[in-house]
Amino acid sequence: MSAAIKLSSPATREFWEIPVLFEDEHLLALDKPAGLLTVPETEIAPAAETDDGVAAVERPSLMKLLHAGIAAGKPWAVERKLTYLNNEHRLDCDTSGVILLTKTKEAHIALSNLFSCDKPLRKYLGLVRGNLIEPSFEVNAKIGAHAVKPGVMRVDKDNGKVAKTKITLLENFTRAGHAWVQCEPVTDRMHQIRVHLGQVDLPLVADELYGGKKLWLSRLKSDYRLKPGREERPLLARVALHSEEISLPHPITGEMLTITAPLPKDLKVALKYLRLYAN
Repeated sequence: MSAAIKLSSPATREFWEIPVLFEDEHLLALDKPAGLLTVPETEIAPAAETDDGVAAVERPSLMKLLHAGIAAGKPWAVERKLTYLNNEHRLDCDTSGVILLTKTKEAHIALSNLFSCDKPLRKYLGLVRGNLIEPSFEVNAKIGAHAVKPGVMRVDKDNGKVAKTKITLLENFTRAGHAWVQCEPVTDRMHQIRVHLGQVDLPLVADELYGGKKLWLSRLKSDYRLKPGREERPLLARVALHSEEISLPHPITGEMLTITAPLPKDLKVALKYLRLYAN
C-alpha cells in the first residue's frame, strides 16, 4: 500500500502528503503535520473568527479530509478498502507527529477503553523558553476550562480534572534561555502539556496562548544582518511541540506496539541554530 496519504483542501488551496507510520488491518498511524486540525474546530470549541475574518469552522481538519476521501473513493482509500476510520486521540493544530486511528469498530472500542484509563505511553518533544535545573520532574496540577475564554484551559485546583505530566531535560541552551525537553502526559487533558509547562514558567516556543514567544535568529546570532528590503521571519512561528512516540498493547493481538515519528524540518532547523549560537 502507499506509504503516504494525499489530502487536499481546494477551499484553502492547501495540500498534504501525510506519511503512514504504521498500518495493519485494524490500525493506521499517521505523521500529522503542524498546522492541520485533527477534527473540525467546532467539535472542540464554539465557532470563532480568525484575524482575517474567516470562520474557524472552515479550516480543514485531518478527520474531515480523510472521511471525504473515503466517500469520494480516493486511491489511498480504495486500495485499503476503507469504510471506517476513527481518531482515538487528538493533537492540537500546531502539534506534529504520531496520531493513531482505528480502521475497525472492534479496535475503536478496545482503544477507547485504553485511552480512558490513561494506558498508552506517549512521549512528546518540546522547545521551551527557560532553562531547567533539575534533569526531570513532574507537574501535578488540575486542569479546567477557562471561565471566559472558549477553547483555553488553565490550572484550576478547585474544579479542574486531575492532570500529571512528566518532564525530562534533553538539552539546555543556556545563553539563549531555552531548553529541549521530553514530556510524558500521564493523563489526557486538553492542552495538558502546554498548560503545565506554562504553569512552571517554561512555556513552549511560539505558544502565545500560554505565554510562549516566537524564536528569532536575530536574538541568537550576534552578527545577524538582514538584507535591505527584507523582513525577518521567525525560525519557529508555531507551537514547538511534536508527538514523537506512542506505545500501547495492540487492541486486538495484545502485543506491545511502539510507533515513532521523525522530527519535522522546522524543529530540526531551530535546534541546529540553537546549537550553533546558544550553547
